[in-house]
Amino acid sequence: MTAGDVFRRVTTALDRANIAYMLSGSFASAYYGAARATQDIDFVIEATPAKLEALRQELPQSEYYVDLIALLEAHRQQSLFNVIDLTTAWKIDLIFRKARPFSVEEFNRRRPVELHGVRLSIATAEDVILSKLEWSKLSQSQRQLEDVAAVLRSWRDLDREYLKKWIQALQLAAEWKSAVEKADLPE
Repeated sequence: MTAGDVFRRVTTALDRANIAYMLSGSFASAYYGAARATQDIDFVIEATPAKLEALRQELPQSEYYVDLIALLEAHRQQSLFNVIDLTTAWKIDLIFRKARPFSVEEFNRRRPVELHGVRLSIATAEDVILSKLEWSKLSQSQRQLEDVAAVLRSWRDLDREYLKKWIQALQLAAEWKSAVEKADLPE
């Protein structure tokens, strides 16, 4: 089974459960920058408990590991939850959209693309950059900064004002500077 097959199965389940989503994380940064090996798929979702129950019904226990009680608790805490595709061992992280202004705007800016032969919603290049900068700040991960640098090298037509606004608001200036240096680009 290919990555495209996994995307198709998961996005079909999300669509059938009427759950709004956007691809983020490594696959999103790979779409805009440089591909790297991963077996994790990150989706930011916006869902009610009833829609989560519908999603659980769309993911058969014979094919997926999903714990509905843990899923509902992750929803309550605005955190994340793992779904495991038992056929492929792919891990799908369902990340609940936070209520903070950046997360709301990021989610509203998502756009449709075709990835691995599947039409799906993805975070914009700018929002992938900002998300990766935040993860770098939280985890001190150089890998996140390398992902940002790859996007910066590939996408010259970025909304710099939008980036500037959120880099300042999210206090990501040091991470931004490091990523720009890694990309070997002028600030």
